[in-house]
Amino acid sequence: MNTDAPTALIAEDEPLLAAALQAELARAWPELRVVARVGDGISAVREALALRPDLLFFDIRMPGQSGLDAAAELMDAWDERATPFPLLVFVTAYDQYAVQAFEAQAMDYLLKPVQPARLDKSVQKLRLALDGRAREAIEIGAAALADASAAQLQRLLAALQPAAPRAAWLRQLPVSPAGSGGHSIRMVPVAEVLLLQAADKYVRVVTTGGEHLLRTPLKDLLEQLDPAEFWQIHRSTAVRADAIDHVQRDEAGRLHLALRGCGERLVVSRLYAHRFKAL
Repeated sequence: MNTDAPTALIAEDEPLLAAALQAELARAWPELRVVARVGDGISAVREALALRPDLLFFDIRMPGQSGLDAAAELMDAWDERATPFPLLVFVTAYDQYAVQAFEAQAMDYLLKPVQPARLDKSVQKLRLALDGRAREAIEIGAAALADASAAQLQRLLAALQPAAPRAAWLRQLPVSPAGSGGHSIRMVPVAEVLLLQAADKYVRVVTTGGEHLLRTPLKDLLEQLDPAEFWQIHRSTAVRADAIDHVQRDEAGRLHLALRGCGERLVVSRLYAHRFKAL
């Protein structure tokens, strides 16, 4: 975080809109420095980690990776011991119903095309938030502040995620045994699954009897599984809730989880650490 002037990164895949937002920010907040403009979510994560700005203006719909997914990935990778997680502003073309979900959270949003009067209000809010965060970081610590940001983003993701009806929960998964090259398929009962983990184009399906592969994106798979039965603990990992044996916090404040019947030590990202907030 720059101590002389606040800094910002803009992620917007439409160059004219990105330029217009930067120009309006220069008018409304002259001392704010835009340190980078990028056109996709992957670049947004990379540049944010390199530049560590105070504010992020993320478009929701970008090629390759959405602004929501980019924010979640960035939060997983962010080291709050160096600087607090940036204040996050979503730039969106969503309709009013989705906007209500944003309003329910402690994050700001801007509707496209960005209107000067609306941006002025956002700038006032962000100025106050930056001042308040500086005081909060001293009073409660950067780690607690990062936990609060993660909880806000998780609530937002949940608010925008449509829930599948209970009757639609999957009971069996069509998987290929690891090493089979996908030439054989077997049906594995969901009740036997301990761990689901994204791996390239597949999902690793770890059961009580072995390891398998499923060619379905983890995000799509989780929409078809009972969320009370499978807890997401990382953007690439979900576990059977009743198989959790213990959770430990390391010296850096990160949580690690162990499952009964599975020898792997699994990282719990800040985005999902609220499930274990007693630690």
